[in-house]
Amino acid sequence: MQWETVIGLEVHVQLATRSKIFSGASTAFGAEPNTQACAVDLGLPGVLPVLNEAAVAMAVKFGLAIHAEIPEVSVFDRKNYFYPDLPKGYQTSQMYQPIVGAGIVEITLEDGTTKPIRVHHAHLEEDAGKSLHEDFHGMTGVDLNRAGTPLLEIVSEPDMRSAKEAAAYLKAIHSIVTYLGISDGNMAEGSMRCDVNVSVRPQGQEAFGTRAEIKNVNSFRFVERAIAFEVERQIELLEDGGKVVQETRLFDPDRDETRSMRTKEEANDYRYFPCPDLLPVVLDQAYIDHLRDNLPELPAEKRARFENELGLSAYDASVLSATREMADYFDEVKDVCGDAKQAANWVQGELSGALNREGLSIKDSPVSARQLGELLVRVIDDTINGKAAKQVFQALWNGQGASADDIIEAQGLKQVTDSGAIEAMIDQVIADSPAQVAQYRDAEPDKRGKMIGYFVGQVMKASRGTANPQQVNALLKEKLDA
Repeated sequence: MQWETVIGLEVHVQLATRSKIFSGASTAFGAEPNTQACAVDLGLPGVLPVLNEAAVAMAVKFGLAIHAEIPEVSVFDRKNYFYPDLPKGYQTSQMYQPIVGAGIVEITLEDGTTKPIRVHHAHLEEDAGKSLHEDFHGMTGVDLNRAGTPLLEIVSEPDMRSAKEAAAYLKAIHSIVTYLGISDGNMAEGSMRCDVNVSVRPQGQEAFGTRAEIKNVNSFRFVERAIAFEVERQIELLEDGGKVVQETRLFDPDRDETRSMRTKEEANDYRYFPCPDLLPVVLDQAYIDHLRDNLPELPAEKRARFENELGLSAYDASVLSATREMADYFDEVKDVCGDAKQAANWVQGELSGALNREGLSIKDSPVSARQLGELLVRVIDDTINGKAAKQVFQALWNGQGASADDIIEAQGLKQVTDSGAIEAMIDQVIADSPAQVAQYRDAEPDKRGKMIGYFVGQVMKASRGTANPQQVNALLKEKLDA
């Protein structure tokens, strides 16, 4: 039997506010346990929550970025459950009237085609604390620093049909929230994580199969691996005559498998009801329009500009617009050197290669965008050739000079374009290579192209790599063919 995979994602994005969603406690990462949880976060008697307006603005910006409906009124609800890291005994969330309605996120697939993924809604909620099992023998510690941290939960429709599509969707969400500046998207620190709903059904069947939810997956790679295992598990179970049960599962990256945690709860198990301590959030059109007018250039718009205005290929535009840091770096390099294609080649080639080797992100690059742009100016105006440019880049990377011009001057890398000087070097190479000259002149004309490489290499060696390669090739051919 042929099976079809059906996937939906619930992405939890930590919003980049300095304080929590209902209190003034700090959201900074890395503090000592339980030093950033105030009376409101702990739910002590007599305290009242106050909504953080910055979290509201960030949620609305996301809604506008995905062309979603922004309802005039949204309401906070209490989601009731008991767990040690939830001191209030309930989580303040939005069940019935979320702040962001239906929208669309467009993903780019590996073959370059695009696919729209529907977003059902996005809602604001507070995070819970964190249970710590590693440092306590036979006991569990609780760190409440995260309690009350503002989250935007983005709930997709079950529109994805493969692990690759799910990873592409998660990357698209990551790109949008980081472009907007509403989250740092740091998955290692828990700023972005997702629950993955997976089911399978016979090919052609309309009704969905029973789904399993894989909780708190925190990397693009783990999403693909968790889905791959879960799909295989469900298909094997069904083909052996068993039934998939609706449950919550956990992905273990060390064993590359999902494991059952508990049977899946329904909404009524949480006894949702409107939060009596918080008024409905009412947004007027002027407020929404103000936020819309101040949105930055988003990934899809940037990608289109790189293709249509700068003439880059669809692949180059997609790679360079993948993150805001990459796009901003490329834009500055291009503005400095005035050549988009050269900038694209160097950012994706020499720079990205060096960053990958050192395990650095582009924001930590030792070579600034201005420095790289100024280096490319010297390539474009023929001050240096391509080989010398790589030497200059390496010197900049190692901090051996403040600018390309400094390094070119200090290392004597300025390209020789004086035809007289180049001719003198060529004459000397020809005089020193009688056997090679004879072989070249005895060869068929169509084979001489490969043989000229020897002479080019000798001239470049004599010039310490500074001779203009185009001039060397042209003059050599002229003299050897004479």
